[in-house]
Amino acid sequence: MEVLNNLLGGFVVALTPHNLLYSFIGVFMGNLIGVLPGIGPLAAISMLLPVTYSLEPTGALMMLAGIYYGAQYGGATTSILLNLPGVASHAVTCLDGHPMARKGQGGAALFMAMFASFIGATVGIVVMMFFSPLLVDIAFKFGPAEYFAMMLLGLLAASTLAKGSPLKGVAMVFVGLILGVVGTDVNSGVARFSFDVPELTDGISLVALAMGLFGVADILRHANRIGTGDPVRSTPITMRSLRLPPGDMRRSWLPIVRGTGIGAFFGILPGTGSTIASFMSYATEKKLSRTPERFGRGAIEGIAGPEASNNAAAQTAFIPTMSLGIPGDAVMALMLGALMIHNIQPGPQIISEHPTIFWGLIASFWIGNLLLLVLNIPLIGMWVKLLSVPYRIIYPAVLFFICIGVYSTNNNFFDVGAVLAIGIAGFIFARLGFEPAPLLLGFVLGPMVEENFRRALLLSRGNMNVFVTRPISGTFMALCVLLLVGVAYSRLRRKPATLPPAELAPAG
Repeated sequence: MEVLNNLLGGFVVALTPHNLLYSFIGVFMGNLIGVLPGIGPLAAISMLLPVTYSLEPTGALMMLAGIYYGAQYGGATTSILLNLPGVASHAVTCLDGHPMARKGQGGAALFMAMFASFIGATVGIVVMMFFSPLLVDIAFKFGPAEYFAMMLLGLLAASTLAKGSPLKGVAMVFVGLILGVVGTDVNSGVARFSFDVPELTDGISLVALAMGLFGVADILRHANRIGTGDPVRSTPITMRSLRLPPGDMRRSWLPIVRGTGIGAFFGILPGTGSTIASFMSYATEKKLSRTPERFGRGAIEGIAGPEASNNAAAQTAFIPTMSLGIPGDAVMALMLGALMIHNIQPGPQIISEHPTIFWGLIASFWIGNLLLLVLNIPLIGMWVKLLSVPYRIIYPAVLFFICIGVYSTNNNFFDVGAVLAIGIAGFIFARLGFEPAPLLLGFVLGPMVEENFRRALLLSRGNMNVFVTRPISGTFMALCVLLLVGVAYSRLRRKPATLPPAELAPAG
């Protein structure tokens, strides 16, 4: 009953005219960003983060959160119509969504994506409402040693479970940790890694780092894509075309339920997120199906499950971020940075110290997802027309707004040069197969890991056993070891590729 009363108070806050406007702007921009191929919520939140500096904390967080889950909705549009995932978590939607569009069922596929997304997000919000206070009660038992061990587990999970080489993921985490300690040490007052550059004594800007890694780097990576997206013209989208074929809704209910459960679970775990959840949901549906050969050829279950899964994960990802101060992915790392910018310390006391912000944000999730459901159906035609804008127009405009946004942070050109340099480095990392997301996680969590490590050693008078003798921290450290051993074992089990006998035979 107390949860419902708190939620009612949150609706009072979220439904105020200015907060409602911020929520609408966030979901609309997120939907727009999700539709544009190659530009995800990370770049959008990075660009709009400076805009929120002058806003009230509740309105700022509602706008940024709206961008995040709004992009989850919009990313399905380009995946289905163009076979280009606007967001990584929608890559699996291309497998069955685009074949449906090619068969003239693009409207039905888009409707199922929106419907499953709404159901998954709704259940994710309910899970967040009831599990966040529970996690807060558990978090009060955490000390510096427990926080250090938990953050270490999150960093390892983010680096080893990311796509690509786990070793490269760990390397990027270390780079992020090093960048995170650039600036003046709060304990000793000594400038570290500043190289006598005055602008670096305050540290590297989170906005500049995020914009460079996920904005400028994406532009450089897609610079050679100048197509106009005319394949959309072969799939006319009308209100009548949104109706599902007979039997598709009945076949979609169980995938939606299973996908929602998978997404809610993976969203809570640090280092996983909606991308892994959507792929797990697709694999589950294909394995449970009596006709697995339909998948990849336009199976409606291949859209319903993953779309419900990634939206449920997008909502429950806020649980560890808000309640424990542990971001589950790179987007949540930016949300964590936004909280700190507004002098709000994430953690177990956020519900008691800032109930208006916490419950207002949860209420805005309901409002935002309802707005997305209402907006998406009539705006599908506009999204399709927007996809016809050439890349040579889209990306220069994005680069312009990136420069304006990063300059407005501190009103100096050093940050503009920094974001361009970081963007070039991010492009090189991407070309070499290094994922940028672990770097951002390491950058955000680095100072917190160092602070809790120092505090734990100070309280234990330098005794390192404090990390393994305490039950909770010892459990997390054991999980870290198991994770590393599991990754190493899986790598060693892979047999080296061998050439076929025909290739081994001598020539002639």
